[in-house]
Amino acid sequence: MARVWTNFIACLLLASVAAGPASAQSIADFYRGRTVNMLVGVGAGGEYDLLARTLAKHLTRHIPGNPIVVTQNMTGASGLKMANFMYAQAPRDGTYIGVIQHTLIAAQAVNLPGVQFDAAKFRWLGSIAPVVETMAVWHTTGVTSVEDAKKKEIIAGGTARGAITYGFPSLMNELVGTRFKIVTGYNGGNQINLAMECGEVEARNNTWSSWKTTKPQWLKDKKIAVIAQAGPRAPDLDAPSLEDMARNGDERRIIELVVSGTQFGRPFTITPDTPEDRVRALRAAFQAVMKDKDFRAEMANLDFEVNPVSGEALEAVAARVTGTPKNLAARARPFLE
Repeated sequence: MARVWTNFIACLLLASVAAGPASAQSIADFYRGRTVNMLVGVGAGGEYDLLARTLAKHLTRHIPGNPIVVTQNMTGASGLKMANFMYAQAPRDGTYIGVIQHTLIAAQAVNLPGVQFDAAKFRWLGSIAPVVETMAVWHTTGVTSVEDAKKKEIIAGGTARGAITYGFPSLMNELVGTRFKIVTGYNGGNQINLAMECGEVEARNNTWSSWKTTKPQWLKDKKIAVIAQAGPRAPDLDAPSLEDMARNGDERRIIELVVSGTQFGRPFTITPDTPEDRVRALRAAFQAVMKDKDFRAEMANLDFEVNPVSGEALEAVAARVTGTPKNLAARARPFLE
């Protein structure tokens, strides 16, 4: 009898030893020879597309089994079509990754039409860096602070209602008391910048990283004054935080919801219900890319900051944003639609 037990225990030990490598190997076995699809919800050539293609090029080396990572553009409704596809139709097996428009999570929270996903159920992969939103005013106005902007009407350029270029100054008007007159209809940031140079508009919202990348000479020559920032504080920007201007907790929560895209940056996600071991493997691969010297060198050449946000951190932000109380979400909705 003792011999039987000895053999039984020995078999169990052998099985447990074998199970470890087999389990670890199964991820590589799954991905070897496969294609991982990297979806972008907007057209080719923009920032989201560029970041996705750059990540895809390096990600293949760090996923066990080294699958081919192919970037595809699935345009429609400013990225909403792709986000809905990732949630409801894409295979839930770890072969689809999407870079989501960062404003869509707030769109879900305020119940905007067309949203057919639950951001809290996505398995977030990570973000290359958060962003810092700013409000900047042209030097000829003489406005250099929020207090100045409360005393004088300033024409701000924007793209359209629902865009952050409209929502940010509108939010400041409502909750802080600034007097921005918002003119929409511009095709994009470059057109708004040109309008500022021509004196057609006098202010605009933009990210701090974009200012540093696209208009460093404006900053050097003090052509613009950044009077407010929102999101993670930029260590190299001396401007007050919009969140800190809130008069109470409810107003702060509204501001945080409207600018919640700052926390996400340009976020990459995996489909819901992806097996947990593949989620861990893809997240580990993403973090490995963030430390990859070739990737970081390429990002430096592109003037993009690498300050990664983990998938776990994005999941926590998504849960907080989508869990915003309905009464506060209703108050935030006008700034997002």
